[in-house]
Amino acid sequence: MPDQNNQNIDALLTEDRRYPPPEKLIKDANAQPDIYQLDPDAFWEREGRERLSWSTPFSSLREWDLPYAKWYVGGQLNACYNCVDRHVESGHGDKVAYYWEGEPVGERRVITYAELQRLVVQAANGFRELGIAKGSHVGVYLGMVPEAVVTMLALARIGAPFTLVFGGFSADSLSGRLVDMQCEYLITQDSAWRRGKIIDLKSTADTAMAQAPSVRTCVVLKRGGNEVTMTEGRDVWWHDVTDNQPGDPAQCPCEAMDSEDLLFLMYSSGTTGKPKGVVHTTAGYLTGTAATHYYIFDLKPDTVYWCAADIGWITGHSYIVFGPLVNGTTSVMYEGTPDFPDKDRWWDIVERYRVSVLYTAPTAVRSHMKWGPEYAERHDLSSLRLLGSVGEPINPEAWIWYRDHIGGGKTPVVDTWWQTETGMVLITPLPGVSTLKPGSASRPFPGIRAAVVDENGTEIEPGTTAGYLVIKNPWPAMLRGLYHDDDRYRQVYWSKFPGVYLAGDGCRVDADGDYWLMGRIDDVMNVSGHRLSTIEIESALVDHPEVAEAAVTSRQDALTGQAVVAYVTLKGGAEGSQQKATELRDHVAKVIGAIAKPANIVFTPELPKTRSGKIMRRLLRDVAENRELGDTTTLADPSVVQEIQTRAEAMTSTE
Repeated sequence: MPDQNNQNIDALLTEDRRYPPPEKLIKDANAQPDIYQLDPDAFWEREGRERLSWSTPFSSLREWDLPYAKWYVGGQLNACYNCVDRHVESGHGDKVAYYWEGEPVGERRVITYAELQRLVVQAANGFRELGIAKGSHVGVYLGMVPEAVVTMLALARIGAPFTLVFGGFSADSLSGRLVDMQCEYLITQDSAWRRGKIIDLKSTADTAMAQAPSVRTCVVLKRGGNEVTMTEGRDVWWHDVTDNQPGDPAQCPCEAMDSEDLLFLMYSSGTTGKPKGVVHTTAGYLTGTAATHYYIFDLKPDTVYWCAADIGWITGHSYIVFGPLVNGTTSVMYEGTPDFPDKDRWWDIVERYRVSVLYTAPTAVRSHMKWGPEYAERHDLSSLRLLGSVGEPINPEAWIWYRDHIGGGKTPVVDTWWQTETGMVLITPLPGVSTLKPGSASRPFPGIRAAVVDENGTEIEPGTTAGYLVIKNPWPAMLRGLYHDDDRYRQVYWSKFPGVYLAGDGCRVDADGDYWLMGRIDDVMNVSGHRLSTIEIESALVDHPEVAEAAVTSRQDALTGQAVVAYVTLKGGAEGSQQKATELRDHVAKVIGAIAKPANIVFTPELPKTRSGKIMRRLLRDVAENRELGDTTTLADPSVVQEIQTRAEAMTSTE
């Protein structure tokens, strides 16, 4: 009988496949093996001096007054200057900054660094005429349009902190963020394209502003052309604000900002409660995102890089905007969904722009698995030399599918771990150094000291059991607290294990020192005294050749304490059966052990996901426990969870 008091997480899944770096990549890789030997302070001092341009150089590397850090102390710089102006000044104005693809087929823009500078300066001049100045607080509610990047850079140029709210959020979510930051301005658009239809954003913004009295001016970008209500004295059109403004950077110089000045707030809702306003400042954030972007994606002067995330999430901020632009990268930016007008839209984009690096979420990979490899096979993807994964642990079989069908069976996959709070990737392979293991995020990035500890905070020996992931030293892009909520910051991240940052994720370290993320600690289930990771069971299910996606949660059980409930989508839209459920339960038992066999399996054509592609396991727990559903406003399709409820009600236990 297992120890009922055991608080460690049972690590049951084994993965023996190994992929050393290609010889061609090793020789010319930006990161060489000795990068791991560098002293963290020496590494970050070098990166800060070499990767950024300073108007006043920093006088000391950092101050660490636990749990608050200051980095590059005494330095002054401007984020917009580092992202745009210096590249133009150095003669790279003609280099493409963004290939932008609208969702309507054939709608495209090519924006060079010089053109980006002109657009940013025009916007900044227009914003200044509206009264936006250094220290003004601005809300941004835009989709995947170039003007979103322009807005972020223009505000950074002026020195106005912002919060960019994901365009799929509800009026309540938007208003809550506007109120918390006390935004005086909102920049939005009339509508956004999604699967061939225009989705009204302005009416959502109107409802939000009615609950956010601090907002006195709203700038509206015309995108879909739908009729909207413009409130006189408050609402103005983007083109009226910006089009007639001068684009000469000399007429809108960049504000000198302190290294620790607020750049933006990114609200992270977590599982419950009021959204957390995660504070990100300027110099450390820029250094961390640029350094990780450079080494992890092995950037070259001719790299065409595509982060297929949404700009409204931290991934978009760090690896669509600030990191790539600091590095002078050519990026792809796409407005719409991967299945419009057909399921090969992404691969058409990769082929057209000769994309060399693709960075996306495991949920997107599993969606393409479900649709089938034939869509990728329609296109020449030979330009891809590196693939990346972000957002949650990637199942080994999804990793293999990604490498084989998108990467031609040879392209490395870098599976990255990080959070809204960390600002930058913290655990990752380095493509010219790491021997890749499907499902493993490899090792802490140079300059990062991580560990896995047990319930008592004692570091767990590699190759044994799993526990809590912690970070032991400060890093440049780390959050500088929660906005106006010091108590919550200390309680959530620093109280359980004094002196170290609690990530909130379960993790194990194998005998080689590689890290395997196991999902949120909140998602760990206690079955007959065994603490099981949902990620491992999901990976075992996806290992079955007929399974495209799986999400696992738990329900209360009188016999075992908790019982495993699995929600499964089969490839090709196939319907499940009692026989198939038994087959899958036996497959899980074979892969990781009988203790992990799902008590219930619900077959569903879709899993409930946010518009960013994250599976809403919280709602699946509600279904499993037969509770009233929680908030569904961030779902891409709320009807999906209703369909799952119906299927769950019709299901009987398989045991």
